Amino acid sequence: MEFRYLGRSGLKVSEITFGNWITHGSQVDDAAATATIHAALDAGITTFDTADVYAGTKAEALMGDALHGQRREGLEILTKVYWPVGPGVNDRGLSRKHIMEACHASLRRLRTDYIDVYQAHRFDYETPLEETLRAFDDLVRQGKVLYIGVSEWRAEEIREAIRIADEMGFSRIISNQPQYSMLWRVIEGEVVPTCEELGVGQIVWSPIAQGVLTGKYLPGSPPPSGSRASAGEGQTYIQRFMDDDVLQAVQKLLPIAADMRLTPAQMAIAWVLGNSNVASAIVGASRPEQIAENAASAGITLPEDVRSAIDYILGDLITTDPTRTASPATRP
Repeated sequence: MEFRYLGRSGLKVSEITFGNWITHGSQVDDAAATATIHAALDAGITTFDTADVYAGTKAEALMGDALHGQRREGLEILTKVYWPVGPGVNDRGLSRKHIMEACHASLRRLRTDYIDVYQAHRFDYETPLEETLRAFDDLVRQGKVLYIGVSEWRAEEIREAIRIADEMGFSRIISNQPQYSMLWRVIEGEVVPTCEELGVGQIVWSPIAQGVLTGKYLPGSPPPSGSRASAGEGQTYIQRFMDDDVLQAVQKLLPIAADMRLTPAQMAIAWVLGNSNVASAIVGASRPEQIAENAASAGITLPEDVRSAIDYILGDLITTDPTRTASPATRP
């Protein structure tokens, strides 16, 4: 496993992060979920990402149980706050009340005394940013959180948060967690340049486009039973990539991966790690054997001619329009 600094901080994370959105607490049973987390540890992964909202808090609790007993100093545990986790009007958002209560609940579920990177799961347009940042800063000062991150924030939102933090003496944001893959490159236009300037790193989700870049989805054919495209929460996200034109282009990528002696998934993960602003790529798994394959992507550099060939094949199918970033009404 290879490691990178997260933004301009002194925190190192594994190039591959294990994330348990969709799968744990819902798609696979607890024993299988625990086995995948242990397989991630065996593969050298030290960074683990979850969120309180995943599977209605079950994913967070399962991760806490699976990691319990491991050397805490050797792990980086990341979780998030924003989405509703209860019926009350304050059981959501980034108000001080919700952040404080959500953090304490996450600490209990994760069975830990502190969270390495606590992330704002989306931008809250209804709460003053100063209130949100002060609450996060207080958690850092209390030792319950080490670093602050965000997820799917726009460039101007990140810039304003950094400005306020510097002005008020608050802890700075060190990371953003956006969607990023060969097919979805929205962050390249504004988010990445802004983050490079301000010292914020990316921990990207969906580097294999919800499985589409593995090549297992074939044009003109129904998705395999039990796959993300066939049912479940992941179906919403994968549909944007299930056009036959996209699936046909992905099939043309397979020989390139084979020539590199990589699986298509490994090539897709290596591709996102080729962006110097990306510190880590999040991978999930429903089976332990998937982890070893994905973890092997660490340390791989794709030659420029390979990256150019990928761009040529995907062409106009690549999404770069910043107006299509995830809205406050979407997850993960």
